[in-house]
Parts: sequence; C-alpha cells; structure tokens
Amino acid sequence: MEDDVFRGIGVEIDLPGDDSFLKVKETLTRMGVSSKKDRKLYQSCHILHKRGRYAIVHFKELFMLDGKTSDFSDDDKGRRNTIVNLLEEWGLIAAVSQLRVEDPVAPISQIKILSFREKSDWELVTKYTIGKRT
Repeated sequence: MEDDVFRGIGVEIDLPGDDSFLKVKETLTRMGVSSKKDRKLYQSCHILHKRGRYAIVHFKELFMLDGKTSDFSDDDKGRRNTIVNLLEEWGLIAAVSQLRVEDPVAPISQIKILSFREKSDWELVTKYTIGKRT
C-alpha cells in the first residue's frame, strides 16, 4: 500500500452502504471479552476512519498508534481477526485484503457477543475512546 494511513495496524475494510459505519460501530460495542460475575463486556475492537479509509483495530493497536506502550499479543490479534471475519460474514463489512491462513484467529468461545436485546443487561466498557486526547 503506497499511502499506509494505518501504519500496518488493524485490518482495512470497505463499507457496503452509507449507514454501515454507525452499524459497525454499534455492533463492535457488543463484542469483546466478558466478566460474567460483573456482567461487564470489555469492547475489543473499534472502527477507525482516516483519510476516507476504514479499518477494524484492536484497542491495544490504538494505543500503539498513539505512541503508547502496548502488550498487543497474538491472542488479541486473533480476537480482532475473528471479529473481522464475523462482521464480514454478517455482511456489515468487506475486508480489503483477505486474512491469510497463517494469521491467528480466536475460537468464537473467546469472544462474547451480546444481542441488541441483551445490551441493557450488561455494562459495556471501552478501554479506548477515539478522538479523546489524554
């Protein structure tokens, strides 16, 4: 990629429709790692828009983009890749480049996905807010 706006971070995607960005953004708030005893869901990934292009990025990758230290692991990358695959399966996005066989994916059991109806029964927690300066 000539102009790498994402600096090799995340998975670049295309959006199929005008309302897709908000649909993906909302869906990602309901996908992540859960603490069942507290009924908290920690959002794993975000949609990033930069210079007319889009990517699905893990929150730890966003820390790296900000120049902060991050312990982004293969497990985190696997969860991100599985989330990208699910969003693509559901027709919400199209990955610009297909994930390679050697790219890690996480078992679906490692990702909690809340239905829209369940959303109000859980505390949704984000560990990164796009556009917020710290």
